[in-house]
Amino acid sequence: MTRFAALLFDCDGVLVDSEPITHRVLQRCLHDLGWALSLAECEHHFLGRAVKDQSALIAQETGREIDEAWLVDFRRSRDEALARDLVAIEHAAHVVKTLSAHYQHNMACVSGADRGKVEMQLKHVGLWAYFEGRIFSGHEVAKTKPAPDVYLAALSALGQSAQACVAIEDTPSGVKSASLAGLPVWAYLANGQEHGVCTHANLIAAGAQKVFGSMAELTGWCL
Repeated sequence: MTRFAALLFDCDGVLVDSEPITHRVLQRCLHDLGWALSLAECEHHFLGRAVKDQSALIAQETGREIDEAWLVDFRRSRDEALARDLVAIEHAAHVVKTLSAHYQHNMACVSGADRGKVEMQLKHVGLWAYFEGRIFSGHEVAKTKPAPDVYLAALSALGQSAQACVAIEDTPSGVKSASLAGLPVWAYLANGQEHGVCTHANLIAAGAQKVFGSMAELTGWCL
């Protein structure tokens, strides 16, 4: 017996603790372009958004246009750091394993990131098998998060209506994306600790129905 027709999980910050690693690399790469900003400032501008979608901001701050070669170099440095330091979000592995036994093929990973990053991360922390064949990348639709396109693509592939499912997100951008697709959204705020744009108020304002502090809580709510 399950409460929802399908569960749709974001990846970064929900399944894997990748955001601090990614933003440290991005901070360094932007510094090399001439934009010196703190880690908190980096998260403020880029958390939950594709770096390429912030190219106008980068050009404004550095006077330099980023091109595909720069993005390739950034992603390579990012992936090297992730492969070295990435871990799963606390309790995420146990929760996914438990819920997968009930939902089986009605669980998906819906990310704004590029597919290579998402798949590498899920494999690295041992969660690949639970989402194989049901991974959706915002880089493969017209517009990535906060637009709803990637969630709409996931719902279409799963053959489910939005209101029968639930999305698990962790940023205002991701919450807005799922909400615009018509999904009920629960927002994960680790241990209730606010950081940058990820505050209880911002997550609710973006459309979250619930803000929770531990992934362990999901099992009781979804079964």
